[in-house]
Amino acid sequence: MIVASTRSVSAVVATCLFLTSTACASTDVSGDGARLGVEAVQAEALGLATLPELCAQYSADRGSLTRLLRFPFSDKRNARMLRLGTEWLDKLDAVDFEALPRPDQVDWLLLRGEVEHDLAALGDQTAREAEVMHLVPFAPPLVALLEARANRELPSPKDAADVLAAASESLSSFQDAWKKQEEDVQDSSVVSPSAARRCASSVSSLRRELGSWYGFSAEYDPLFTWWVQAPWQDLEADLKDFEKFLETKVGGIDPDNESLLLGDPIGNDALMNELRYERIAYTPAELIEIANKEFAWCDARRLEAANAMGLGDDWRAAQEQVRSKHVGPGEQPALIAELSDEIVAFLGERNLIEIPALANESWRMGMMSAERQKFTPYFTGGEVISIAYPTEGMGHDAKAQSMRGNNRHFSRATVHHELIPGHHLQGYMANRWSGHRGMFRTPFLVEGWALYWELRLWDLDFPQSPEDELGMLFWRAHRSARIIFSLNFHLGNWSAEECVDFLVERVGHDRNNAEAEVRRSIQGGYGPLYQAAYMVGGIQLYALHDELVGEGGWSEGDFNEAVLRQNSIAPDLIRAYLRGDTLTRDQPVDWRFPGVAK
Repeated sequence: MIVASTRSVSAVVATCLFLTSTACASTDVSGDGARLGVEAVQAEALGLATLPELCAQYSADRGSLTRLLRFPFSDKRNARMLRLGTEWLDKLDAVDFEALPRPDQVDWLLLRGEVEHDLAALGDQTAREAEVMHLVPFAPPLVALLEARANRELPSPKDAADVLAAASESLSSFQDAWKKQEEDVQDSSVVSPSAARRCASSVSSLRRELGSWYGFSAEYDPLFTWWVQAPWQDLEADLKDFEKFLETKVGGIDPDNESLLLGDPIGNDALMNELRYERIAYTPAELIEIANKEFAWCDARRLEAANAMGLGDDWRAAQEQVRSKHVGPGEQPALIAELSDEIVAFLGERNLIEIPALANESWRMGMMSAERQKFTPYFTGGEVISIAYPTEGMGHDAKAQSMRGNNRHFSRATVHHELIPGHHLQGYMANRWSGHRGMFRTPFLVEGWALYWELRLWDLDFPQSPEDELGMLFWRAHRSARIIFSLNFHLGNWSAEECVDFLVERVGHDRNNAEAEVRRSIQGGYGPLYQAAYMVGGIQLYALHDELVGEGGWSEGDFNEAVLRQNSIAPDLIRAYLRGDTLTRDQPVDWRFPGVAK
């Protein structure tokens, strides 16, 4: 049902530590009435920070230094970020964890995990920069200029001009040497295409920061402009050319290949580090095994649906029939609105979750560009649902695949993922509950919440026909496939092309859409576990639902509301909190949650 406001529940009172003084009892009765004494007011105003305040402070500290030291290849930047992290670990170690109320204990665990993860990421970034430093011998003097600016040191115009001119000469010399000794260099120091592109991206960042450095004094300081303008203009052009050189000559990348799939696998050890940070007590190989079991369940259900459609065991033919059931150009927004109304009514009739009236009122629609659809071939959501459908400038085949991939039954299976009760409702609640936890946002809850509903709606007989079932099964198989292909890619077991083939052959994607899915996964700015997080997070919340609702006496509505009020944090910690577990500063990562396939 839709209600004007969320239910009121018993509030959990978070107590704070106060400095006390006998002066607190004294009052000043002059003026308009009784007031606390000076010492009492000071004690109250200058008391210890709460955990939500510490979370905000760390986020602000990190942001301040990130904005100040946003250039690559800097030992000083790395050292300063390391110092920040170690200081914060010391600060957290000094907190009396056992004296904290339970919500603050959760925040402490989240904050410590965040700081530790930031330090690990810093080490990884430092190692990756060291891997390509031999490609940028010109960089250290340029970085020194940026470090000096961060210290608010004004440059010597002539010295700065000399540094820029020397960098241009170094760039030219390096490229000449590479071209002359290309075979020998590549034999002795192989540079992968992904490393070359990563280095080119760092050089681009360096160039932008130098542009900001130059713009600060140029034209405001006549002497600076007189000395620096010409060498900077030369170097800026040289750096742009060098970025292309790194990709084409060093990395062997064809810049005209728009369908290129190029990722940067991180390996098993790095995946294990990420899993520990996300509080997942499984190895990549174990997650792949879980996904294969889920996939096998989907295969069996697809055969049943194909039989119900009179197509025997040919699930591919059945899925093709479903894919043809799409609306025409310009009609998709109306379908999205219709499907949203349908799921909201379904949830309300069964009292599964209370939906604030404003949440249902405030979501909006947007249209996805043709360029973005190369990375995201299906609609995405939140407060704005971005609709993927053919645009006028698309080629004929791309238009057909866009409509087929966003057909009525596939869309019916995912509108609720993107809007209500999925991402839009989730974001609506996150903006209103435990907002300080936004910095701990994890895909295992963000995507896991929407996947949990896909799993629950199957149990609740949301699909009304075999076609609807195939729509839901397409996505469920795809979520399992995401675990399999993304982890195999990062383990170095599969190439990007093998990932595409897997999606086409085993899930039933059109090849254009499969390529877009893989491109999104490996080079779209997502973390290495993001694609695995959909199904894994959904399984976690599904298992927690069975514990608390199936066995623990919670109602459906209370469980779903309580999960949303924790914001987008690790499901493992939501579980410990909602079960009433005693929390420790060394809270173990040991939840072995069961799969869903039945």
